[in-house]
Parts: sequence; structure tokens; C-alpha cells
Amino acid sequence: MGMLQAGIIPVTPFEQNCTILFDPETKEGVVVDPGGDVDVILQTVRENGIVLKAIWLTHGHIDHAGGADELRETLSLEVIGPHEDDRLLLQNIESKSKMFNIEGVRNVIPDRFLKDGDKVSFGEHEFEVFHCPGHAPGHVIYFNRTQKFAHVGDVLFHGSIGRTDLPGGNHQQLLESIRDKVFPLGDDVGFICGHGPGGQIGEERRTNPFLRGL
Repeated sequence: MGMLQAGIIPVTPFEQNCTILFDPETKEGVVVDPGGDVDVILQTVRENGIVLKAIWLTHGHIDHAGGADELRETLSLEVIGPHEDDRLLLQNIESKSKMFNIEGVRNVIPDRFLKDGDKVSFGEHEFEVFHCPGHAPGHVIYFNRTQKFAHVGDVLFHGSIGRTDLPGGNHQQLLESIRDKVFPLGDDVGFICGHGPGGQIGEERRTNPFLRGL
């Protein structure tokens, strides 16, 4: 088993971090949050010789889940996650597409919803699942304890946090998710987020202005 690696493909007008998690030795991997631009995702995967095993979703917003159904159909993959509390968001992706000027997206119902405490894996790389509502009701994050790495979607950003002014958002709930689920992962855990650069949990705990007092 090789060290877990990650590649980021910015997709949609929101420049969302579609992430390819993969093993450099086996070339097996998963795609996290294919929000759109599926042709670009497919080209990148093929050029790098990666064999995708599944599609993982952190939550149901259009820029994270809009391309999942097309990618599932094209590669015959399972869509896994998020938590079932995002079912309504996933069923209304197409209705949101005109509002956000995003073309070619589809509604999607996952093959398997996730809940807090579940585990998902590809090859020998195992990830723990944590339900972290606040930005979206069914948001989950994925944590690889062995390599001290997390994909936190839109829960936490470098120097910021996820917005809570969208339908289903709850600011206090988001802060509680960060305090009770993200912080305990450990200060030395690195993360990739849904937009912009990633970071380290300890640095965010110390310097992120939105987290003071947690």
C-alpha cells in the first residue's frame, strides 16, 4: 500500500475542489464531490491512469454533487454519502441549476447514505465518517486516521468556515460540529476543503477568527 495522495480538480463556476484520493502504487482511488465538468474529471483521471472505485459526497449542494449521477452512469460506480438529511438537496439539484448558471447537472440519489460512525474505504485506505451538520443538514467529513488526513468539505476552510445562510444552514450547529467532531481529530491533522487551499486543524484552532472561543 502506498501513501495516500490527493489531486484537486476545480469544477463549476464556484471553483469547487473536486478531489481525487488515490494510492500511487495501485492507482486505485475515489472521487470526492464531482460537482460538474465531468468531462474534465474523466480526462484527468484517464491521463493519470487512476482507476476510480467509488464516488463519495460530502453534502448535497449543486457544486459538490451536480456531476455525480453522470459520473456514476459513465463509469458504473456507486455514489456513497452524504447523510440522508441531505436527500432534499440532492433531489433539487436540477431546479437550482438555472439560479446558479450551472449546466449539465443532475439530481442524484446515492446508492448508500452514510451516518456518523460509518467507515468507507478503497484498497487498504480506510476513512471514518463523521456527520457534521451546519453548512448543510447532511454534511459528512471523511477522516483517514493512519495518515492524519481529513476531507472536510465545506465545514471548515483555511481562515474561514462554511456559510450558513443557505437553506438548511445553522451557524451554531456548524460551530458545534467543528468543536465536537473536527477539533478532536487532532491538531496535527491536515485537511482538504471544498474551496480554496487546505490547512491543518491546529492552525485553524489557533488562528481562525471564526473559531475564537470554541
